[in-house]
Amino acid sequence: MFQPYEGDGPEPIGFLLVPRFSMMAVASAIEPLRVANRLTGRTLFSWRLYSPDGAPVPASNGLPIVVDAALDAFAGVPTLVVCPSFDPQLFETKPLLAALRRIARSGVTMVAVDTGAHFLARAGLLDGVRVTMHWEAVPGFREEFPGIAVSEELYEIAGRVVTCAGGTAALDMMLEMIRLKHGEALAVAVSEQFIHDRIRDRASAQRMPLASRLGTGNGKVVGAVAMMEAALERPVATQALAARLGITARQLERLFRDHLGTTPGHHYLGLRLARARQLVQQTGMTVAEIAVASGFSSASALSRAYRGRYDVAPRADRRPAGNAAGARPPGDGGGALRAPAPRPAAAARAGPDRT
Repeated sequence: MFQPYEGDGPEPIGFLLVPRFSMMAVASAIEPLRVANRLTGRTLFSWRLYSPDGAPVPASNGLPIVVDAALDAFAGVPTLVVCPSFDPQLFETKPLLAALRRIARSGVTMVAVDTGAHFLARAGLLDGVRVTMHWEAVPGFREEFPGIAVSEELYEIAGRVVTCAGGTAALDMMLEMIRLKHGEALAVAVSEQFIHDRIRDRASAQRMPLASRLGTGNGKVVGAVAMMEAALERPVATQALAARLGITARQLERLFRDHLGTTPGHHYLGLRLARARQLVQQTGMTVAEIAVASGFSSASALSRAYRGRYDVAPRADRRPAGNAAGARPPGDGGGALRAPAPRPAAAARAGPDRT
């Protein structure tokens, strides 16, 4: 996609839709192409939709999307954009991975949005490649593929492998591609059509600033939470956090109560449990391994805290392997690194979702 296109006519781009793909990411990737065509009065780009078997594909919001062909028919298109579900492991079949390897060997540029890097990694297509993905999927990916470097950028370009964080980051990625191939003026005009006030650089942060996420500008509170998020595997005691901030533990406790309505210890526990839940739902790690990775002394200690927070045991909160119907229902973003409040049992069993 970022390589020069030397063919005749519009540049074709293929999109592989996996069941429960992110509608936001796909729309953010295709709509800039349509608008670029409209604004120039020329067909600069064309696109085709594929599914693993050629059947209609349900999007993340449940809408069925009709595709042009099965992936086996993919040919003559220089770019394939892999658009996965929030649970890529559910759909990583041997035939699909083999098809991705075949397509990559033919010289096609492989673009992975959201959790798409998981497909490319499982297919063995990411050797020596630094990737990016949606921030929520990073902890599980790092545990499962420790040899692959992961950045926090909106998108990464590594020759014929491109990865993108998904969501509206796909819009910025496509705007950059339009800028490189058809000029700054067209990219800006397309951006303005979406009331997108600036084309974000790929190094822009995926997440809101921590102060905005916490809803407070207090430097001590923000500093303490930043240290917590950086040390989930080896928790730092409240006294040590306070000492690093140049205040007493009692002062830190008061600041947390005033600004977050909780204690440092309770907030820290919520962050570690959120990380544990990400690993429970995104990886095949044992509960003991997850306990270590999220700063708990043992599997039993994690299980007690997990059940207390989510009203379900870690083992019962796993995604059923290979069950396409097990895609995440709409939830409250519980995988985010924040201290979520306890929820009723039924809600606790519904995993996080995102646009």
